[in-house]
Amino acid sequence: MARSRDEKRDPAVSLALLWGEQGQPRRGPKPSLSVERIVESALDIADTEGLDALSMQGVAARLGVTTMALYRYVPGKAEMLDLMVDASFGPAPAVTDVPGGWRPQLTAWARQCWEQYQRRPWIVSATGMRRQLMGPRQLAWLDSALAALSGTGLPFAQQHEIFLLVIGHVRNLAQQLVDEDEEGRQEWNRLTADVWERHGDRFPSLSAAIAGGAFAPHGDDRLDFGLERILDGVAAMIERD
Repeated sequence: MARSRDEKRDPAVSLALLWGEQGQPRRGPKPSLSVERIVESALDIADTEGLDALSMQGVAARLGVTTMALYRYVPGKAEMLDLMVDASFGPAPAVTDVPGGWRPQLTAWARQCWEQYQRRPWIVSATGMRRQLMGPRQLAWLDSALAALSGTGLPFAQQHEIFLLVIGHVRNLAQQLVDEDEEGRQEWNRLTADVWERHGDRFPSLSAAIAGGAFAPHGDDRLDFGLERILDGVAAMIERD
């Protein structure tokens, strides 16, 4: 069965749009829209109503045009998401301005990346189930992370793997942020407590961990522990080599 227009995705078209290489419509009246205006409206919907509320029809309504008018600029929702993800990131951090070498520089990078995902947690959903095409802003963030690692002396392949570990840690935290539901968490805690009262003695190590505060809140900064362990490993690699 053929997919709908919004489900189709042409990577070549997405790349042309991401890099500003797609020409403006040539036929018809003088264009009243632009790719930038369309993406801004789409971002506003995602930021205020969530990604599930995003549709070409909804964007068109916000702009006061027909849905067909949008298709002259952006072929469909899939390409729209590619544009939104790249536009959603702020400027990449200038990590080489951070004193102290690779570790504080990569820490600064990770913190600013985490801020981007906190600001727009829907990015995780927009990128999680599809092969991501990278536009200029995303590549600038990758370039910034690699700049922090450039002085380590590690092979470039390992530098890239380190980047993947750090961004994976950030994305995992962002997914937790998306999944948070205070009402659901309280209900889960209540049900779990009932089960534990009846069966907890079957799991002595877990019982000891719970009693020792293993699952207690550990403050608002979720990034530090995992990031520090990753960077400890990088430091060990550098020292070993």
